[in-house]
Amino acid sequence: MFASESAGIKVEPGHPLYRGLSRGFNPRWAAEPDYIRIVSSAEETRGALQAALRERADPGRDRITVRSGGHAYEDFVCAPDVRVIIDVAPMNRIHHDPAMDAVCIESGATNGDIDRDLVKGLGLLLPGGSCPTVGAGGHITGGGFGLFSRQHGLTVDYLYAVEVAVVDARRNVELVTARRDDGDDGLRELWWAHTGGGGGNFGIVTKYWFRDLPPAPRHILRAEAGWPWAHMDESAFREIVHNFGTFFRDHQEPGDPLAGMFGILLLTHSSSKQVGLITQIDAGLPDAEDALREFTGRIDTPSHVDLTDLEEPHGDHPLLVGSREPQSVPWTVVPRIAGLWTNNDKAGKYKSAYLREPMPDDQVGAAWRRLSARPDVPREAVVQVDSYGSAINRPPYDTAVAQRDSVLKLQHQVYWPECGSGEPHLAWIRALYSEMYAGTGGVPVPGTATDGCYVNYPDVDLGDPEWNTSGTSWAELYYKEHYPRLQQVKTQWDPGDVFRHAQSIRPLV
Repeated sequence: MFASESAGIKVEPGHPLYRGLSRGFNPRWAAEPDYIRIVSSAEETRGALQAALRERADPGRDRITVRSGGHAYEDFVCAPDVRVIIDVAPMNRIHHDPAMDAVCIESGATNGDIDRDLVKGLGLLLPGGSCPTVGAGGHITGGGFGLFSRQHGLTVDYLYAVEVAVVDARRNVELVTARRDDGDDGLRELWWAHTGGGGGNFGIVTKYWFRDLPPAPRHILRAEAGWPWAHMDESAFREIVHNFGTFFRDHQEPGDPLAGMFGILLLTHSSSKQVGLITQIDAGLPDAEDALREFTGRIDTPSHVDLTDLEEPHGDHPLLVGSREPQSVPWTVVPRIAGLWTNNDKAGKYKSAYLREPMPDDQVGAAWRRLSARPDVPREAVVQVDSYGSAINRPPYDTAVAQRDSVLKLQHQVYWPECGSGEPHLAWIRALYSEMYAGTGGVPVPGTATDGCYVNYPDVDLGDPEWNTSGTSWAELYYKEHYPRLQQVKTQWDPGDVFRHAQSIRPLV
């Protein structure tokens, strides 16, 4: 049924682990691979990949994919054409590597592992995502973004080196280490490609190394509030969205006491109780509590809609404090609280956009029309508006993240029960997105107002002419001018296109 060997543990159909490892965190996606390899070291990863490449495969079902946390929003890891899944979850060690003079994080570690072990063991912070079950393997390669990013930048701004199992033109597997300051141009480009070039493109990442990480905060200040939908009208909705966007546009410069503030505006569907507002700041920053109160006051201006305590979670954000008043929370307990969140077998669809300015009036109007409409049944949906900019827009190194002058990042989300039909929900979110970006062909084309999409929130609709009439490809929406350079890296390090999916980097030959 399964055997432990140098290529890891082989899990085949019929084993109790098989079904769970053959599906994604999003239950929309499942595969029936010949087997799954569970690997616990770089050498086992190399062995598992080499063994899979030597096997005879059906040309229509020959993809080899990699699972870290399993949060792929599309069927890039779990799909009918997948023959082998290599699961790196046991590779979750986090430690200081004296030989590299850097913090080593293995690719199977989750955001929860990183938040907990970096603080507990090293007293350091990696500015990354807040969903604790997301795996480092994919999260980091897409750039990495979270609630400390306005204060400290993106995850990849600290990436020093990466170890990758790559496949040459003869289908031989090699473990290579690529550094930011590598003397070899090809290796240095391979490092660069992992600073925002997306997961599943160049090889299997086994280790990341980070330098110059900031110290972890001892406490954070957090407020969670909301405006009741029962009292909401279009003028109040527009005012809230405008105030949120202009605040983060106006507070980005170094030395601004509000530059480290992170805010999340949860534009929920009207079948929810409230439009939500989550705010977080490092309690060690000067006048942090005053800054948080000032922010809340600037956003909370609709006179006829009272801002109250937040009553329900939305998307990836569980309630931590549920209070509109600032609450001090030790950072060491936040991962434990956040880790209680699960998806409860909900299927979902996601879309994204970067904004270079506060949300334009036509986009706000489209969001209002779709979110305020009352469906026959409650709709679990949200347009999550995250603050961006500040330290993110001052990268210390050249990275593959193309969006470095935006002020907001949006994630459009809809959920439904696994056992239910997703068609009405898919139709709804596609209509919402198409209407919000109708002026640019139904997608947020890079320009004056919008700046493309976030590769870690993949959306196959971007490659469908029914939903993207802009003439701008999905590759340009994710990578902009960086795409040809990424293709050069792909051509050198994965010439046989072993690592591929619907939106993978395409080799030049």
